[in-house]
Amino acid sequence: MARRHSRRSVLNAAAAGTAVSLTGCLGGDDGGQTVRISGGVGPLPMVQVWADIYAEQSDLAFDISGGGTGVGVSDLFNNQVDVAMMGREPFEEELERGLVAVPMLIDTVVGTVNKDNPVIDQIQSQGVTRAELEAIFTKEITNWGELFPDAGVDAEIVVYGRSDASAAYKKWGEFLGGEGDAYTQDDLEGLSDGNFNGDQPVAQSLGESENAIAMNNVNYVYNLDSGELDGDIRPIPLDQNGDGLSESESFYQTRGELLAAVEHGDYPAPPAREMWLAANGTFDASVAPFIQWVLTDGQQYVSENGYVPLTEDRLEDGRATLENNTES
Repeated sequence: MARRHSRRSVLNAAAAGTAVSLTGCLGGDDGGQTVRISGGVGPLPMVQVWADIYAEQSDLAFDISGGGTGVGVSDLFNNQVDVAMMGREPFEEELERGLVAVPMLIDTVVGTVNKDNPVIDQIQSQGVTRAELEAIFTKEITNWGELFPDAGVDAEIVVYGRSDASAAYKKWGEFLGGEGDAYTQDDLEGLSDGNFNGDQPVAQSLGESENAIAMNNVNYVYNLDSGELDGDIRPIPLDQNGDGLSESESFYQTRGELLAAVEHGDYPAPPAREMWLAANGTFDASVAPFIQWVLTDGQQYVSENGYVPLTEDRLEDGRATLENNTES
Protein backbone atom coordinates (compact mmCIF):
# COMPACT_ATOMS: atom_id res chain seq x y z
CA MET A 1 0.00 0.00 0.00
CA ALA A 2 2.87 2.38 0.72
CA ARG A 3 4.20 2.00 -2.82
CA ARG A 4 0.78 2.78 -4.31
CA HIS A 5 0.52 5.92 -2.20
CA SER A 6 3.97 6.98 -3.44
CA ARG A 7 2.92 6.41 -7.03
CA ARG A 8 -0.25 8.49 -6.68
CA SER A 9 1.68 11.28 -4.97
CA VAL A 10 4.26 11.45 -7.72
CA LEU A 11 1.59 11.52 -10.44
CA ASN A 12 0.06 14.55 -8.74
CA ALA A 13 3.49 16.13 -8.28
CA ALA A 14 4.33 15.58 -11.94
CA ALA A 15 1.14 17.36 -12.92
CA ALA A 16 2.14 20.35 -10.82
CA GLY A 17 5.70 20.32 -12.16
CA THR A 18 7.22 19.91 -8.71
CA ALA A 19 10.08 17.81 -7.39
CA VAL A 20 9.60 14.87 -5.06
CA SER A 21 12.37 14.14 -2.56
CA LEU A 22 13.08 11.02 -0.54
CA THR A 23 15.82 10.50 2.03
CA GLY A 24 17.57 7.25 2.71
CA CYS A 25 17.90 5.68 6.12
CA LEU A 26 20.79 8.00 7.04
CA GLY A 27 19.03 11.09 5.68
CA GLY A 28 20.35 13.67 3.26
CA ASP A 29 22.17 15.81 5.80
CA ASP A 30 24.21 13.34 7.84
CA GLY A 31 26.46 11.49 5.44
CA GLY A 32 24.16 9.99 2.83
CA GLN A 33 24.63 11.05 -0.79
CA THR A 34 21.71 12.61 -2.63
CA VAL A 35 21.08 11.30 -6.15
CA ARG A 36 19.57 13.97 -8.37
CA ILE A 37 17.26 12.68 -11.11
CA SER A 38 15.08 14.57 -13.59
CA GLY A 39 13.38 13.99 -16.91
CA GLY A 40 10.47 12.12 -18.44
CA VAL A 41 7.05 12.30 -16.83
CA GLY A 42 6.22 8.81 -18.15
CA PRO A 43 8.86 6.91 -16.15
CA LEU A 44 8.70 9.28 -13.17
CA PRO A 45 6.14 7.28 -11.12
CA MET A 46 8.12 4.05 -11.43
CA VAL A 47 11.47 5.70 -10.69
CA GLN A 48 9.89 7.25 -7.62
CA VAL A 49 8.66 3.86 -6.42
CA TRP A 50 12.10 2.34 -7.00
CA ALA A 51 13.75 5.20 -5.13
CA ASP A 52 11.29 4.83 -2.25
CA ILE A 53 12.13 1.14 -1.84
CA TYR A 54 15.88 1.51 -2.40
CA ALA A 55 16.21 4.44 0.01
CA GLU A 56 14.97 2.19 2.81
CA GLN A 57 17.88 -0.21 2.32
CA SER A 58 20.74 2.17 1.54
CA ASP A 59 22.42 5.43 2.54
CA LEU A 60 21.23 7.15 -0.65
CA ALA A 61 18.75 10.01 -0.74
CA PHE A 62 16.84 10.93 -3.89
CA ASP A 63 15.77 14.27 -5.34
CA ILE A 64 13.51 13.52 -8.31
CA SER A 65 11.65 15.86 -10.67
CA GLY A 66 9.87 15.61 -14.02
CA GLY A 67 9.68 18.19 -16.77
CA GLY A 68 10.05 15.87 -19.76
CA THR A 69 12.84 13.89 -21.36
CA GLY A 70 14.32 16.98 -23.02
CA VAL A 71 14.56 18.71 -19.66
CA GLY A 72 16.27 15.71 -18.09
CA VAL A 73 18.87 15.46 -20.86
CA SER A 74 19.54 19.20 -20.68
CA ASP A 75 19.92 19.01 -16.89
CA LEU A 76 22.31 16.09 -17.32
CA PHE A 77 24.59 17.89 -19.76
CA ASN A 78 24.52 21.00 -17.56
CA ASN A 79 25.62 18.88 -14.55
CA GLN A 80 22.44 19.73 -12.65
CA VAL A 81 21.48 16.08 -12.16
CA ASP A 82 23.25 12.74 -11.87
CA VAL A 83 20.73 10.73 -13.88
CA ALA A 84 18.19 11.60 -16.57
CA MET A 85 14.95 9.68 -17.06
CA MET A 86 14.23 9.22 -20.76
CA GLY A 87 10.96 8.15 -22.38
CA ARG A 88 12.70 7.41 -25.68
CA GLU A 89 15.98 5.99 -26.97
CA PRO A 90 18.88 8.46 -27.04
CA PHE A 91 19.42 10.57 -30.15
CA GLU A 92 22.66 10.04 -32.05
CA GLU A 93 23.80 13.58 -31.27
CA GLU A 94 23.24 12.92 -27.55
CA LEU A 95 25.39 9.80 -27.72
CA GLU A 96 28.08 11.76 -29.56
CA ARG A 97 28.11 14.26 -26.67
CA GLY A 98 28.81 11.42 -24.25
CA LEU A 99 25.38 10.38 -23.02
CA VAL A 100 25.26 6.77 -21.79
CA ALA A 101 21.87 5.12 -21.29
CA VAL A 102 20.49 1.81 -20.06
CA PRO A 103 16.90 0.59 -20.64
CA MET A 104 14.79 0.23 -17.49
CA LEU A 105 11.23 -0.81 -18.49
CA ILE A 106 8.55 -0.61 -21.18
CA ASP A 107 5.82 2.02 -20.98
CA THR A 108 2.58 2.15 -22.93
CA VAL A 109 0.74 5.05 -24.52
CA VAL A 110 -2.80 4.76 -25.89
CA GLY A 111 -5.19 7.00 -27.76
CA THR A 112 -7.87 8.30 -25.43
CA VAL A 113 -11.38 9.78 -25.57
CA ASN A 114 -13.99 10.96 -23.10
CA LYS A 115 -16.20 8.20 -21.67
CA ASP A 116 -19.23 10.08 -23.04
CA ASN A 117 -17.82 10.50 -26.55
CA PRO A 118 -20.71 10.64 -29.07
CA VAL A 119 -19.45 7.47 -30.82
CA ILE A 120 -18.00 5.68 -27.79
CA ASP A 121 -20.01 2.51 -28.50
CA GLN A 122 -18.63 2.27 -32.03
CA ILE A 123 -15.08 3.04 -30.87
CA GLN A 124 -15.18 0.31 -28.24
CA SER A 125 -16.85 -2.32 -30.42
CA GLN A 126 -15.13 -1.66 -33.78
CA GLY A 127 -11.84 -0.03 -32.83
CA VAL A 128 -9.95 2.64 -34.77
CA THR A 129 -7.09 2.03 -37.21
CA ARG A 130 -3.71 3.74 -37.16
CA ALA A 131 -4.56 5.48 -40.45
CA GLU A 132 -7.82 6.79 -38.98
CA LEU A 133 -6.01 8.10 -35.91
CA GLU A 134 -3.47 9.77 -38.19
CA ALA A 135 -6.29 11.43 -40.12
CA ILE A 136 -7.88 12.70 -36.90
CA PHE A 137 -4.66 14.07 -35.37
CA THR A 138 -3.72 15.76 -38.67
CA LYS A 139 -7.23 17.21 -39.14
CA GLU A 140 -8.13 15.26 -42.27
CA ILE A 141 -11.07 13.88 -40.29
CA THR A 142 -12.65 16.64 -38.23
CA ASN A 143 -16.05 15.23 -37.26
CA TRP A 144 -16.89 12.08 -35.33
CA GLY A 145 -19.63 11.45 -37.88
CA GLU A 146 -16.95 11.09 -40.58
CA LEU A 147 -15.29 8.29 -38.64
CA PHE A 148 -18.50 6.30 -38.21
CA PRO A 149 -21.01 7.50 -40.88
CA ASP A 150 -23.70 5.05 -39.79
CA ALA A 151 -23.79 6.53 -36.28
CA GLY A 152 -25.78 9.58 -37.41
CA VAL A 153 -23.55 11.90 -35.36
CA ASP A 154 -22.53 15.48 -36.14
CA ALA A 155 -19.88 16.50 -33.61
CA GLU A 156 -16.62 18.34 -34.27
CA ILE A 157 -13.50 16.56 -33.02
CA VAL A 158 -11.32 18.45 -30.53
CA VAL A 159 -7.66 17.33 -30.62
CA TYR A 160 -5.47 17.75 -27.53
CA GLY A 161 -1.67 17.48 -27.51
CA ARG A 162 1.39 18.14 -25.38
CA SER A 163 3.39 21.35 -25.00
CA ASP A 164 6.21 19.96 -22.81
CA ALA A 165 9.29 18.09 -24.04
CA SER A 166 7.36 14.85 -24.24
CA ALA A 167 8.97 11.62 -25.41
CA ALA A 168 5.52 10.02 -25.32
CA TYR A 169 4.27 12.58 -27.83
CA LYS A 170 7.33 11.90 -30.02
CA LYS A 171 6.56 8.18 -30.00
CA TRP A 172 2.91 8.93 -30.76
CA GLY A 173 4.07 10.90 -33.80
CA GLU A 174 6.15 7.93 -34.94
CA PHE A 175 3.16 5.63 -34.53
CA LEU A 176 0.81 7.97 -36.41
CA GLY A 177 3.25 8.34 -39.29
CA GLY A 178 3.49 4.61 -39.85
CA GLU A 179 6.44 2.65 -41.19
CA GLY A 180 9.40 4.82 -42.12
CA ASP A 181 7.72 8.15 -41.37
CA ALA A 182 6.91 10.26 -38.34
CA TYR A 183 5.26 13.46 -37.24
CA THR A 184 7.37 15.70 -35.04
CA GLN A 185 6.04 17.19 -31.84
CA ASP A 186 5.99 20.59 -33.56
CA ASP A 187 3.87 19.10 -36.34
CA LEU A 188 1.31 17.72 -33.91
CA GLU A 189 1.30 20.78 -31.65
CA GLY A 190 0.55 23.00 -34.64
CA LEU A 191 -2.45 20.87 -35.58
CA SER A 192 -3.89 20.49 -32.07
CA ASP A 193 -6.75 22.55 -30.65
CA GLY A 194 -4.99 22.72 -27.29
CA ASN A 195 -1.60 21.65 -25.92
CA PHE A 196 -0.86 20.90 -22.28
CA ASN A 197 2.22 20.58 -20.12
CA GLY A 198 2.10 16.98 -18.92
CA ASP A 199 -0.08 13.89 -18.97
CA GLN A 200 -2.35 14.87 -16.09
CA PRO A 201 -3.54 18.20 -17.60
CA VAL A 202 -4.27 16.38 -20.87
CA ALA A 203 -6.29 13.73 -19.04
CA GLN A 204 -8.17 16.36 -17.02
CA SER A 205 -9.07 18.42 -20.08
CA LEU A 206 -10.09 15.31 -21.99
CA GLY A 207 -12.35 14.29 -19.13
CA GLU A 208 -14.11 17.66 -19.38
CA SER A 209 -14.71 17.53 -23.15
CA GLU A 210 -16.99 14.89 -24.66
CA ASN A 211 -15.76 15.52 -28.23
CA ALA A 212 -12.03 15.49 -27.48
CA ILE A 213 -9.30 12.99 -28.37
CA ALA A 214 -5.76 12.74 -27.01
CA MET A 215 -3.05 10.25 -26.05
CA ASN A 216 -2.11 9.24 -22.52
CA ASN A 217 0.16 6.98 -20.55
CA VAL A 218 -1.86 4.03 -19.22
CA ASN A 219 -1.30 5.14 -15.62
CA TYR A 220 -3.52 8.15 -16.35
CA VAL A 221 -6.25 6.02 -17.97
CA TYR A 222 -6.78 3.20 -15.48
CA ASN A 223 -7.36 3.35 -11.72
CA LEU A 224 -3.97 3.29 -9.99
CA ASP A 225 -4.96 0.69 -7.42
CA SER A 226 -7.49 -1.55 -9.15
CA GLY A 227 -6.33 -1.24 -12.77
CA GLU A 228 -9.97 -0.79 -13.79
CA LEU A 229 -11.60 1.84 -16.01
CA ASP A 230 -13.54 4.03 -13.60
CA GLY A 231 -12.56 7.59 -14.51
CA ASP A 232 -13.70 10.02 -17.19
CA ILE A 233 -11.51 8.82 -20.08
CA ARG A 234 -11.32 5.61 -22.07
CA PRO A 235 -8.60 3.99 -24.21
CA ILE A 236 -9.16 3.71 -27.95
CA PRO A 237 -8.93 0.05 -29.03
CA LEU A 238 -6.60 -0.28 -31.99
CA ASP A 239 -7.88 -2.13 -35.06
CA GLN A 240 -4.54 -3.27 -36.38
CA ASN A 241 -5.55 -4.94 -39.65
CA GLY A 242 -8.47 -2.73 -40.69
CA ASP A 243 -11.21 -5.36 -40.57
CA GLY A 244 -12.73 -4.44 -37.23
CA LEU A 245 -11.80 -5.22 -33.68
CA SER A 246 -11.13 -8.94 -33.38
CA GLU A 247 -11.35 -10.95 -30.17
CA SER A 248 -7.55 -11.08 -30.00
CA GLU A 249 -7.44 -7.27 -30.09
CA SER A 250 -9.93 -6.80 -27.25
CA PHE A 251 -7.56 -6.33 -24.32
CA TYR A 252 -8.36 -2.82 -23.07
CA GLN A 253 -10.87 -3.53 -20.29
CA THR A 254 -8.19 -3.57 -17.57
CA ARG A 255 -4.64 -2.28 -17.34
CA GLY A 256 -3.39 -5.81 -16.68
CA GLU A 257 -4.85 -7.10 -19.94
CA LEU A 258 -3.31 -4.24 -21.92
CA LEU A 259 0.12 -4.65 -20.31
CA ALA A 260 0.04 -8.38 -21.03
CA ALA A 261 -0.71 -7.58 -24.68
CA VAL A 262 2.30 -5.26 -24.77
CA GLU A 263 4.53 -7.91 -23.21
CA HIS A 264 3.37 -10.53 -25.73
CA GLY A 265 3.78 -8.21 -28.70
CA ASP A 266 0.05 -7.94 -29.43
CA TYR A 267 0.12 -4.15 -28.95
CA PRO A 268 2.57 -2.32 -31.24
CA ALA A 269 5.75 -0.45 -30.43
CA PRO A 270 5.45 2.42 -30.97
CA PRO A 271 3.36 3.61 -29.22
CA ALA A 272 4.64 1.19 -26.56
CA ARG A 273 8.23 2.21 -25.85
CA GLU A 274 11.32 1.41 -23.86
CA MET A 275 12.35 3.91 -21.22
CA TRP A 276 15.91 4.68 -20.17
CA LEU A 277 18.15 5.94 -17.37
CA ALA A 278 21.08 8.01 -18.60
CA ALA A 279 24.33 9.49 -17.34
CA ASN A 280 26.74 12.07 -18.72
CA GLY A 281 29.84 10.11 -19.71
CA THR A 282 29.76 7.52 -16.92
CA PHE A 283 27.50 6.55 -14.05
CA ASP A 284 28.82 7.71 -10.69
CA ALA A 285 30.18 4.81 -8.63
CA SER A 286 27.76 5.68 -5.83
CA VAL A 287 24.77 5.72 -8.19
CA ALA A 288 25.61 2.56 -10.15
CA PRO A 289 24.41 0.11 -7.43
CA PHE A 290 20.95 1.69 -7.60
CA ILE A 291 20.86 1.30 -11.39
CA GLN A 292 22.09 -2.30 -11.04
CA TRP A 293 19.29 -2.96 -8.54
CA VAL A 294 16.73 -1.47 -10.97
CA LEU A 295 17.94 -3.95 -13.60
CA THR A 296 17.72 -6.91 -11.23
CA ASP A 297 15.57 -7.01 -8.08
CA GLY A 298 13.76 -3.78 -8.98
CA GLN A 299 12.07 -5.37 -11.98
CA GLN A 300 9.70 -7.30 -9.69
CA TYR A 301 7.84 -4.06 -8.92
CA VAL A 302 7.28 -2.99 -12.53
CA SER A 303 4.06 -4.80 -13.44
CA GLU A 304 2.15 -3.86 -10.30
CA ASN A 305 2.90 -0.21 -10.98
CA GLY A 306 1.50 -0.09 -14.50
CA TYR A 307 4.52 -0.87 -16.70
CA VAL A 308 6.00 -3.87 -18.53
CA PRO A 309 9.30 -5.39 -17.34
CA LEU A 310 12.16 -5.82 -19.77
CA THR A 311 13.06 -9.20 -21.19
CA GLU A 312 16.10 -10.90 -19.70
CA ASP A 313 18.07 -10.21 -22.89
CA ARG A 314 17.42 -6.47 -22.60
CA LEU A 315 18.26 -6.53 -18.89
CA GLU A 316 21.56 -8.22 -19.69
CA ASP A 317 22.26 -5.54 -22.30
CA GLY A 318 21.56 -2.85 -19.72
CA ARG A 319 23.75 -4.45 -17.07
CA ALA A 320 26.63 -4.80 -19.52
CA THR A 321 26.33 -1.15 -20.53
CA LEU A 322 26.28 -0.12 -16.88
CA GLU A 323 29.33 -2.24 -16.03
CA ASN A 324 31.30 -0.80 -18.93
CA ASN A 325 30.33 2.80 -18.18
CA THR A 326 30.68 3.18 -14.41
CA GLU A 327 33.51 5.33 -13.08
CA SER A 328 36.09 3.36 -11.17
